Order: sequence, then structure tokens, then C-alpha cells
Amino acid sequence: MEKLYLLAMLAGTRIAVEAGEVEAVVRLTDISPVPGMGAHVAGLSALRSRVLTIIDVAAIVHGRATPAEQRGLAIIADISGHSYGLMVDSVTDICHVPEGELPLRGQLDAAWTPFARAIVEHEGYPWLLVSLAGFIEGCAAAQAA
Repeated sequence: MEKLYLLAMLAGTRIAVEAGEVEAVVRLTDISPVPGMGAHVAGLSALRSRVLTIIDVAAIVHGRATPAEQRGLAIIADISGHSYGLMVDSVTDICHVPEGELPLRGQLDAAWTPFARAIVEHEGYPWLLVSLAGFIEGCAAAQAA
């Protein structure tokens, strides 16, 4: 059975996310900063009467916060009972990938190594398969250390 994937751009890299992890994709409007948080926490936002923690995934991967004027879209996900909005550059498609997941091959940017699970190919392009929960869990592990 073919899985469904959300294809997006994140920090200039093509990524794929299993659709089962995605609740929605929304355009970000108001993000309230939270004093004392790391650069990866862009702030808090509201969506349908609930509070979302907005995560700047580019800051997790590359260590640089996304400028406020470039914060446009977020993938909404429930991870370990908490609501998150994970910022992405753009969303390209949601589709089935008949070939399924392929093993990682070639050189992978070291910044993506902790988050990459596999590759999916769509229309001749490779998309790095990541887990949204992996970004959150990676931050929690780094803070605990």
C-alpha cells in the first residue's frame, strides 16, 4: 500500500513528511515571542481556540533563527499530547509515492543527519523523509544534556 506524504521546503531543503503526522498546514499570522526560550522556539500562536508552540525548524537544523518576515507557513502536529506548529518555507504537494521509502544514499549535509530517515522520490526529485516528532525530541534531548 502506498503511503501519503506531504512535500515541503524547509531551510532550502526538499523534505517529505508522512501525512499521518500532519494535522494541517496553516499560514502563520501572529506569533507571540516567549522570553528566555531558545532560538528554535519562535513563540506561541492560537489556532481554533488552542495554543500552539511555534517551532523554527530551520533554527534547529542550522542554528539560525528564521527572520520574522519569512515566517509564513507551519505544519501543525500533535506530538506527545502537545500542539506544535513547525515552520516551513513552502508546501509543494501531498501525494502518494509508488516507489515508497528508499535508503539514504550519497552525501547528506551533517546538519540533517539526526533527522533524516529515508528518501522518497517524486517526479524525479529526491525528498528527505523526516519525522516532525524527531525535531521536537531532538530539542528535548539536547536541552536535557
